Amino acid sequence: MAQGKPHGKPKGRSKGKGSTKSLREDLLARMAQYPDAESLNDNVITPFVSALEAVCADRGYVLNIYGEGSNLVISTPDDASVIFQLVEDYFAAQVGEEDEDV
Repeated sequence: MAQGKPHGKPKGRSKGKGSTKSLREDLLARMAQYPDAESLNDNVITPFVSALEAVCADRGYVLNIYGEGSNLVISTPDDASVIFQLVEDYFAAQVGEEDEDV
């Protein structure tokens, strides 16, 4: 009798809120290991964003990260240039406002 793959969902790989919390907790634990921005960036942030970019590209999306806080935009290639221009215009307006305050 031939043995096949087990049927049903694999254990520990549930979708939904539990896996999101698990990813969040894993990222927080990994991030806490690094004492400075450079090591955090090299060991957690850059690899995470690289993986996110690869997944988006595989699905035909463009990933853009902007801003002083966190602004993440995932769009179709057709929309990417329009969104980019909106963000650029926003930042230009912010700089203009800062110049007026000086």
